[in-house]
Amino acid sequence: MRSPLLDTPGAVAAQAPDETVAAHYGDPYAEQRALAAGRALVDRSNREVVRVSGPDRLSWLNSLSSQKLDTLQPGTPAQALLLDPQGRVEHHLTLVDDGEAVWAHVEPGTSAELVGFLEKMRFMLRVEVADVTSDYAVVSLAPPSPDANAGTSVEGAVAIGGDLLVPRERLGGLPEALGLRPAGLWAYEALRIAAHVPRLGFETDHKTIPHEVGWIDVAVHLSKGCYRGQETVARVHNLGHPPRRLVFLHLDGSVDELPPHGAPVTLGVGAPAEAEPDAAVEGSAAPGQIGFVGSSARHYELGPIALAVVKRTVPVDVDLLAGGVAASQEVVVPPDAGRNVTIDPALRRRIR
Repeated sequence: MRSPLLDTPGAVAAQAPDETVAAHYGDPYAEQRALAAGRALVDRSNREVVRVSGPDRLSWLNSLSSQKLDTLQPGTPAQALLLDPQGRVEHHLTLVDDGEAVWAHVEPGTSAELVGFLEKMRFMLRVEVADVTSDYAVVSLAPPSPDANAGTSVEGAVAIGGDLLVPRERLGGLPEALGLRPAGLWAYEALRIAAHVPRLGFETDHKTIPHEVGWIDVAVHLSKGCYRGQETVARVHNLGHPPRRLVFLHLDGSVDELPPHGAPVTLGVGAPAEAEPDAAVEGSAAPGQIGFVGSSARHYELGPIALAVVKRTVPVDVDLLAGGVAASQEVVVPPDAGRNVTIDPALRRRIR
C-alpha cells in the first residue's frame, strides 16, 4: 500500500518492487549522511510483516528454519532462512520475539507465500500465523548491520535491531514526532551495499544457497537440529565449496549510468586468458558471463558501488565489467568458503 510519506514535498517514488515508498526526498547524499549519523528515518513500509503467536512458536520455527530459535530471548533480533529441500533460499526473515509472539518482516510480495507455507506446517501445534502488513509498517532508524540498534522507542512499536514495526496509522507524522529527517530508500540501499549486506531477490535467485551470499554467518546455526535443506548446508560447509560467491564492486565513476539488477558480469578488458572460468554462469544470456549484478548505488563517500554474484572460480584479483562498466572487486565471500578446504597461500594473501 502506498506510503503517506510519499506526500512529503520533494518525495520521488522508488522503482518496483519498492514503488510504494520514496527513493529520495530531493537530496540523496545528504539523506545518506543523516542516516549514517543516526539522524534520519527510512520508510520501508513496502516490506511485509508476519506475526506468529502461541506457546509452541519458538520450537516450531526452530524446526522449520535455519536459525536456532528455541532459546531466543525476548527482544533479541535474529535473521532466519527458510530453505527448499535442496537447500536453496526461499525466504529471509528479520525477526524478534517480544515474549508473546514472534514478529518478522520480509520482502515485498512474499508474505502470502510465507504464511501459506507456515499454515501448512502447523499440524497440531499451538501456533497462530497472521499477516499484519495492513496494521504495521517497517521503518529503519539505523544503517543496515547485524549490530544495528534503533536507539529509540515508539508507543505500540516493536523494535528489531535498527528497525521499528510501527502502527501504520502513525507512519505519516513519524519523522516529525521523532525529530528525524526522512531519508529515502536510495540512502538505505547505498549503505546496505557498502556494508556488504545481501537482499533477497537482488543478490539471490532461484538457486541461491546461504553460503554464496554470506548468510551462513548471520542467518544459519550450524549445530542445531534438523530442518529442511540442512543436508545441503552441512555438506557444503564441511566438504565443499558453494558454486558462486558475493563480491563488492567499485564501479568506474566516469560512467553516468549504474548497471541495473541482473546486468551480466564479465571479465574486464585485459584479464589474462587463464582467468577465464571453466564455464559461464548457468542460463547466462551474455557471452562470457561469469555472474550478475545484484544491486548498485551511488555512495556519498565511495562513489558508484555494487554487489554482484560471480562464479567461485573467478580470480579475486582481476578486474570485471558489470553491465559494461569497469569494476574492481573486493572479496565478500571468499573462494575457499567451506571448512575442510586447503587454499593456496598466495591466493589467501590476495583475499584478506
